[in-house]
Amino acid sequence: MGYTEMTLKEKLAIGMRSFELEDAGNLEEADRVWKQIPLDPPLAKWWKEMVGVDSLIQQGYNLSEAEAEYGKDWLTK
Repeated sequence: MGYTEMTLKEKLAIGMRSFELEDAGNLEEADRVWKQIPLDPPLAKWWKEMVGVDSLIQQGYNLSEAEAEYGKDWLTK
């Protein structure tokens, strides 16, 4: 299965759903939904280099755009 870039409209819809959940007091679910939005590749790369791979993976962010930009094995390089 190949990489499909998430559109801005899709990202905004996920963000709005996260805000709705937060407003309703569902903070953990809001955080889980927010992390479905792909992390910006330069931010993901910075996090890997400055904080560490384990921390980045543990947070559970969507890393699909970073993988598309830096390659499948970018976390282990």
